[in-house]
Amino acid sequence: MTNQEDFSLKETSPNISSRRISTGPVTSHDLVEHMQYLYVRIVKARELPLLCDPYVELKLGNYRGTTRPFQKTPNPVWNQVFAFPKDRIQDLTMEILVKDKAVVVDDQGQATIGKFSFIVPEAPMIIPPNSALAPEWYRLDGRNGVKIRGELMLSFWFGTQADEVFSEAWHADAAAVSEDCVSTTHSKVYLSPRLWYLRVNVIEAQDLILKVNSNKVETSDLFVTAGLGNLFTRSRISKNKSVNPKWNEDLMFVAAEPFDDPLVVSVVELVNKMEEHCIGMCVIPLSDVERRIGAAPPADKWYNLSMMVEGQQQEVKFASKLHMMISLDGGYHVLDEPTNNISDLLPSAKLLWRPPIGVLELGILNATGLSPIKNNKPSNQVWAYCVAKYGTKWVRTRTIVDSSEPKWNEQYTWEVYDPCTVITIGVFDNGHLQCGNNKLDLPMGKVRIRLSTLETDRVYTNSYPLVVPTPSGLKKMGEIQLAVRFSCSSLLNLLNQYSQPLLPKLHYILPLSIYQLATLRHQATNIISTRLGRAEPPLRKEVVDYMLDASAHIWSIRRGRANFNRIINLFDGFVALYKWFEEIRKWTNPIATGIVHVIFLVVLFFPGVILPTMFFYSCGLGIWRFRRRPRQIAFIDTELSTASNVTPEDLAEEFDPFPSGKNSIDDLRRRYDLLRSLGGRIQTVLGDIATLGERVQSLVSWRDPRATFMFVVFSFVAGVIAYVVPFRMLAIVAIFHELRHPSLRIDLPSFPQNFLRRMPARSDTMI
Repeated sequence: MTNQEDFSLKETSPNISSRRISTGPVTSHDLVEHMQYLYVRIVKARELPLLCDPYVELKLGNYRGTTRPFQKTPNPVWNQVFAFPKDRIQDLTMEILVKDKAVVVDDQGQATIGKFSFIVPEAPMIIPPNSALAPEWYRLDGRNGVKIRGELMLSFWFGTQADEVFSEAWHADAAAVSEDCVSTTHSKVYLSPRLWYLRVNVIEAQDLILKVNSNKVETSDLFVTAGLGNLFTRSRISKNKSVNPKWNEDLMFVAAEPFDDPLVVSVVELVNKMEEHCIGMCVIPLSDVERRIGAAPPADKWYNLSMMVEGQQQEVKFASKLHMMISLDGGYHVLDEPTNNISDLLPSAKLLWRPPIGVLELGILNATGLSPIKNNKPSNQVWAYCVAKYGTKWVRTRTIVDSSEPKWNEQYTWEVYDPCTVITIGVFDNGHLQCGNNKLDLPMGKVRIRLSTLETDRVYTNSYPLVVPTPSGLKKMGEIQLAVRFSCSSLLNLLNQYSQPLLPKLHYILPLSIYQLATLRHQATNIISTRLGRAEPPLRKEVVDYMLDASAHIWSIRRGRANFNRIINLFDGFVALYKWFEEIRKWTNPIATGIVHVIFLVVLFFPGVILPTMFFYSCGLGIWRFRRRPRQIAFIDTELSTASNVTPEDLAEEFDPFPSGKNSIDDLRRRYDLLRSLGGRIQTVLGDIATLGERVQSLVSWRDPRATFMFVVFSFVAGVIAYVVPFRMLAIVAIFHELRHPSLRIDLPSFPQNFLRRMPARSDTMI
């Protein structure tokens, strides 16, 4: 990394309207620059020669576009759209040729059956939300200019990127892309599968038929395995070593709709501590599993175990039984992202969803100065596209071929259910635009924006640095320009969200352990990457993992040092207070020391002013800092992330995969991996402590203007109450409230806890 690299956030002034029409529908694409395209829709042809293999070729200056060919089809149907940017059109005439792929003339090209041409400036202008232009039949001209029998149905018009055919169109800049890979250049919208937590509570088994130890059943080691798709987990060995073992243990899975894979539960016996023998199994379709949205336990059932004979499942008249409670828990939110950067807080069951409180609009404008990545393609080429993820909706822009200054100008919208969420935008280099190229889509950096730090109905236009850590150090890959607007339908509903628990209530009533959450998050990430990888074009695993921060839990010396520095910075105030007290003790400033003596005597004889003074001080501090409140969106802080001065040894450790890929002694490698695993947990704890302290600091920082406003008002009201009400009375109420009987308590977090957990922290600005 060079010292000349600029990692600052820049405010920009793009040529966008950034406003809505007062009446009627929302102005489409008002956060991006309008780009005009000449669209040509080739629908179908009729009455062509019987033995031809027809296809259509479009010629406009240096641009060439072709449809897929049909074999021996006189009436082919293509229904393909071609898009040519208006600012790059070099000719006034568009030629549309219908050719026969089976006939070659003079070894130079395919024979032309007929052609049609039109003057480009005469194409009509269609502006959404107007309806699409109806296609028409046009007679084809032969070689000598005489009309032939064949006809071609098509339509052509000028439109913008707001046109409904924009995402499916063949763009002129994709001419250099292999025909089989053109689909990977299209813009698409993806939806993550709806995820549920599947809870399998294994209680006990009855009348098991053991393979060994028939005379000493008390020594049998029995456990239960459960499998869902390619995921398997097992219970502990039953302490009750008999034909009627008991476990009473929860086995958890993440299940995705539609529930195609059944749940397979088996009872297994350990033979000689080495061999496992399956006593019996049962297959349970998830469509038969109870869906619960509350904390009430599901119905318990006895399931017959099918016996295993020579490795095959066989039904018998007398079956062993397995006692279980199985449920799909819809009251949880299935975590697939780190909680600090979460974008969705809704539970799995739609019955528990609250109405949306607003709308998030994102305009992906352009990027500048993108650096080429060696990705098995010609050097100095950048094939960039963007991916944005918020909630269950993923969007992907089209790939701009061979451009270090791509202009996307695409706009997307999400419904917002909670303001304390984060949208993530990543830039990637497409590595799948050439035949036989199986390279990865490498990341070029990402941007995270916390919605609670945005003012409502304000358009933020900024240029964000794209920064990625590499084995050779921190590297700036370029900059991306975005336009963001968060609109709120009701300010009262928005403010009410700060009093609600951050996660659904079931997370607090029936909490899951940290180990369970980590395992289930890994399962959720794999399910989402697998499902999105089956779309067309696929959103590949490396892209999904990067957007979801799948490796955030893995230990890194750099991250650990950054979190340690965050904690140290929290104590700067205490250090400054201690130094100030030392100056008072040493009478460095006699006037200040005298004032402290007076204040001490006032507090000693009038202790009731302590609490009001604290509240009034907090109120005054918040008002004083209003003038210096943050005006820009929080962005990546390279100094906070300690990425600017990281050593090569630290980078080698950070980019070492888990488990370690180093060629060393196996025992040392296992010990090293164990250390990294423990270090990852310590790193997470350090980050959580730092996040808590930073959230307290943000109460008066105005990063979240609505929250700081409410805290300032609360501090003022609390100060007035503390001044009017006697201190002893407040102390009595507080102590008796904390010592109240458990029957008078609720399991949900209190209002101060909910409010504090929604405060922004500096984790938003970490790499």
